[in-house]
Amino acid sequence: MAPKRQATRRGMRQSTNRARVPAVGLAVAAVAAVAALVAVGLLVTRDDEAGTAGQGGESVAHIHGLGRNPADGQLYAATHYGLFRIAEDGRAVRAGEVRDLMGFTVAGPDVFLASGHPGGAGDQFFESGRRPLLGLIRSSDGGESWKSVSLLGEVDFHSLRAAHGRVYGYDSTTGRFMVSGDGERWDARATIPMGDFAVSPADPDRIVAMTGQGLSESVDGGRHWSAVEGPAAAFLSWHEDAGLWAVGDNGAVSVRTASGWEERQPLPGRPQALLLTDDGVYAAASADGSTGIYESEDGGRSWHVWWADGR
Repeated sequence: MAPKRQATRRGMRQSTNRARVPAVGLAVAAVAAVAALVAVGLLVTRDDEAGTAGQGGESVAHIHGLGRNPADGQLYAATHYGLFRIAEDGRAVRAGEVRDLMGFTVAGPDVFLASGHPGGAGDQFFESGRRPLLGLIRSSDGGESWKSVSLLGEVDFHSLRAAHGRVYGYDSTTGRFMVSGDGERWDARATIPMGDFAVSPADPDRIVAMTGQGLSESVDGGRHWSAVEGPAAAFLSWHEDAGLWAVGDNGAVSVRTASGWEERQPLPGRPQALLLTDDGVYAAASADGSTGIYESEDGGRSWHVWWADGR
């Protein structure tokens, strides 16, 4: 199913990525096997009529993050096989080289931040003797090319957010929650078992995360955390109008309202990523052996397929 063209041109912005980061500057997933880290794939497109993968033979699977590019309104999916742009004709076209992108966030028009692992020996960030960790990388051309910003060979951010002129990241290799004002110099605020997290659109120091003790909240920029009431969450997203959303491993969807957490219609599959935008909610999920991106336009009360890999 091809994505709705009208939706791609509304100038939607990612809920936690409203502020642009300086020029120097949503997912929980297991670290891929070493063989996968050095796998190099081919260009992938999707035949919309046949609903099959294109000449590369790979589908858009293992989605680790979703983002909306303010430059053109197009949706991007960060995956185990690289970054894909979901084109208006329904094709999933890889942007740039193959990399295992574990963390991904949109920081501004055509400005993306990511982390993860190199795509192979030919990757510009791969150096002999370094651990296969990209640290923080940045693209200023919609994902076509990337430059190393910091922490190359040191950090694998599994969750990244750009908001309030800051970059927030959770390093899966050390368990550190880290914050930077420019993407180069980092402040390790806490060491805590964490999955996904979300930053308040109104307060740069208020952060909610899924930790080893369940849902936790920080009101001092991630330095100290306290358990709060809420559902078990694999993915979190926070929007100034839609509020704070949580999706569990089983696809359960919950929204925090003034009266507490409310359950909404579950996702029709195992979740992979969650994104709140100005006009709707997008969630990647796998069901029946294929990956789809689902949309809700009624506050999570119903979901429909926005895009599917067709396999």
